[in-house]
Amino acid sequence: MRTNESAIDSVIRISVGHHVSAGASDYARAKIIPVLDHGFDPILGVRVRVTGHPDPSVALSIVAQANVSTVDRTVRVQVAAATTREAIDLLAARLKTRLERVARHRDAVRNGRRGLRGHDWRHGDIPRVWLSGFPRESDQREIIRRKSYALIGETCDEAVFDMETMDYEFHLFTESGSRADSVMYRADDTGYRLAQVVPHLDTVVRGATACTISRMPAPILDVGNAIERLELTGYPFVFFRDRTTNRGSVLYHRYDGNYGLITPSTQ
Repeated sequence: MRTNESAIDSVIRISVGHHVSAGASDYARAKIIPVLDHGFDPILGVRVRVTGHPDPSVALSIVAQANVSTVDRTVRVQVAAATTREAIDLLAARLKTRLERVARHRDAVRNGRRGLRGHDWRHGDIPRVWLSGFPRESDQREIIRRKSYALIGETCDEAVFDMETMDYEFHLFTESGSRADSVMYRADDTGYRLAQVVPHLDTVVRGATACTISRMPAPILDVGNAIERLELTGYPFVFFRDRTTNRGSVLYHRYDGNYGLITPSTQ
């Protein structure tokens, strides 16, 4: 093992859940470490998680996720596949592509050139598949993850960059031109769409990334109403204006069939 690989091996942490093939940990280590040994930013930590769906009828029953922490930022990727090895192979390929594009974007910006635009992030990328949620009855679902953080001011380009490096389907932030709580999300296979608590089309900093902007204000709801709307629409998430805090929040479906809630920090 080369020196850099040894350094990466010392900071990689792999967890394997139930319903996953034997040897998944060793196979993940063998596939992921070489991906990280390609001159990217110094790696501070790596977390890899492989979990299996308890329902054998689910087609893409294995979910693999990697979080790579560097000096500048964290890069996250997540994939789903029918088998453990296929999931890990896809994870390694997607992680390599993501790290390469983050490096290209960083180098372009440092040298005064235009960074990657929206279509640059996805051109030639591995097709993304929505994760199949656990078939839990709606009356058995609950919010099991609540995440709150200070929403920093970002342009649309910066929001897309954060969303793509973290492999998210949406990103909650404060749009820097309008100062409005906003959510950037994937509108289809190639585009992005921006929704705001109160739309400010004239002051939004659009940047180089093509995105459409919703003209509809976010609905004013409490969390209970947001759950009802999420169930009625069948959407993967609901962006709403919290009736209590008057801030933009996101309620979303988790892979385990429960809900997650993201809210701005009140600090």
